[in-house]
Amino acid sequence: MSPRSASVNEELRRRSKERLLQAAVELVGERGFEATTLGDIADRAGSARGLVSYYFPGKRQLVQSAVHRLMHRTLEEALEREPRTEDGRERMARAIDAILGLARDRPVLMRQHMAGLLQAEGFVPCPEQRRLAELLRDTVARHGSRDVDADYPMLRALLMGAVYAALVPGVPMPVPVLRAELFKRYRLDWELGVPPDAETPGGKKDDADLSRFFATGGPAGLEAGTAPEREPEVRP
Repeated sequence: MSPRSASVNEELRRRSKERLLQAAVELVGERGFEATTLGDIADRAGSARGLVSYYFPGKRQLVQSAVHRLMHRTLEEALEREPRTEDGRERMARAIDAILGLARDRPVLMRQHMAGLLQAEGFVPCPEQRRLAELLRDTVARHGSRDVDADYPMLRALLMGAVYAALVPGVPMPVPVLRAELFKRYRLDWELGVPPDAETPGGKKDDADLSRFFATGGPAGLEAGTAPEREPEVRP
């Protein structure tokens, strides 16, 4: 059996990392952060436990990256769904609805994420977060901002505050109320985006299936008749 090419090894590493991100989102959403171990995540992903520490410095960093992936892909899906539009007001409405929808549909996961941001290590920059930031900055620009550098952090703060308010144990604010306040600030008509009582465009997706957000499809270069996939060899 001939050795795998460097490109195939790289693709296998990518797939392995994607499985870890998906497993982290699933398990923390089911059990919470403290009840989920790195071993649990590796087992759910079908990966060697040593790979987790190779890709991520620790559990908090892994979970933040995983949640930021979910957020940026959810936002991307909302912004690009059909009918696609360049209208800045519609795109802002879709962005608000996408983030508030995560608070509504995945409360355990998002509550744990918000709590993690308040821990000692706080906010951990990562490629997933940068992609999320790029989408939000673009949304602000298309909405007509004359100072994106000032308006983007404000939008981010308002969305984080709304998610926090929706998830405070014992005194959560209703998502429609929070949506109304954000829509008022950005001068958006209630009918834009996906109003709370409207059917999700394109039909309702299986909320339990996160696979569309994590690219774990067949790797390039692995053709029929090649050796079956195994964990990539990772050297520090």
